[in-house]
Amino acid sequence: MPKIMVALNSDMGESFGNYKMGNDEEIMKFISSANIACGFHAGDPVVMAHTVRLAKEHGVSIGAHPGYPDLMGFGRRKMDVAPEEMKNYIVYQIGALKAFVESEGLQLQHVWLHGALQSAAGKDESMARAIVEGIRMVDPKLIMASRPSLLSYKMAEKAGLRTAVFVGVDTEYDRDGMPVIQRKKKHTDPKEAAKKAVKIAKEGKLTATTGEEIDIKADAILVHGDTPNAIEVLKEIRNEFKKEEIEVSPLGKIFQ
Repeated sequence: MPKIMVALNSDMGESFGNYKMGNDEEIMKFISSANIACGFHAGDPVVMAHTVRLAKEHGVSIGAHPGYPDLMGFGRRKMDVAPEEMKNYIVYQIGALKAFVESEGLQLQHVWLHGALQSAAGKDESMARAIVEGIRMVDPKLIMASRPSLLSYKMAEKAGLRTAVFVGVDTEYDRDGMPVIQRKKKHTDPKEAAKKAVKIAKEGKLTATTGEEIDIKADAILVHGDTPNAIEVLKEIRNEFKKEEIEVSPLGKIFQ
């Protein structure tokens, strides 16, 4: 039987100026793939540069984490943005992070949309198309991370982008595979999260809030950087993956 490989992923670089979010220095030790905020919903140039260097130090593959221009709402509020505007916002954000990544001699690997933008792109065809076009303008070799049920995933496949499936284990999902957005992150039971991660990796199944099982094969297990006990959750997942002989790999290795 082929070895199961999965990336362990987290949203990083979400501090801003004097405002500290998450514990990137510690979390980076336990992940293989990072989504780095690009300055719109969180992050700033200093934080972006620091986070890229952290990822390099720990051998973590890097993706862009663009969102709505909504620092106050942390990108969790839907905004009325025209598709052409959004395409330019995507180019701007990914392009900025790509410059920091390449200045360290690395390559940007993927794009993972943040919060309310992920939800909008999953349902709105014109928004999904604009985002995919923006990604292709920056680099058509980038991997679009999403979920198969979302329009953004289908649009990316249609446009010839490589696609990856990311699933959070500190997030609840409805029967349609859409995350239930938390305005404020809560503690997550590490053992329950690890059990969920193993089930996703080995069986390709996730239990929705309705109790129904959703079929979903993930390339990456996501633990959000702003989850208060993210480090404990990641440690427990690492321990369980080791017992189950699931290899934690950088996203690029999975797509080789």
